[in-house]
Amino acid sequence: MASSSAGMVAGLTGAALTAVGFLAYQAYAGVADGAADRAAGRAATTVVSAAPRDPDRPTELPRGAGTGPRVVYALSDHRVWLVGERDRVRRTYRVTPSTVDPVPGAYLVTSRTGHTAGSDGVGVEHVVRFASEEGVSIGFSAAVDGSTAPPDPRKRTGGIRSGRADGDALWEFAVINTPVVVIE
Repeated sequence: MASSSAGMVAGLTGAALTAVGFLAYQAYAGVADGAADRAAGRAATTVVSAAPRDPDRPTELPRGAGTGPRVVYALSDHRVWLVGERDRVRRTYRVTPSTVDPVPGAYLVTSRTGHTAGSDGVGVEHVVRFASEEGVSIGFSAAVDGSTAPPDPRKRTGGIRSGRADGDALWEFAVINTPVVVIE
């Protein structure tokens, strides 16, 4: 009797692990497919919007902004969240948007550069790219001089700027293939 119970528990455990693995694969494949579509210049296949945020709690992670470890960028709030396991916010901060916004949707970090000149000529560090719109690469970065001034509206730029400490945190968190969810 004990061996049949043990066999049943093992069978149920195996079935549960298979189901969880399948769901994880589906979630990853959906993010990867959307990023591939955008990288190829195709329209986004996933539209991501978020539930309205509580104006009295601006740092709270918006509902509907995905699950699992990821970077969330809210276009209307000019805010980034670094989200770890169990949807726990590790850090959130305000950013200065670029002049070219990414289309809301799910992306993956595609490249990183330690130090370079931004598309506006400003020296930047910790560049984490995840999208391209209208021929402009879009990513997060921090100006080496610490400035977060708005970009010249006459220039087409893709650098979403943060302060240096926030840029350091993002650099450590967002490695290649880290999901990035862009919401309105």
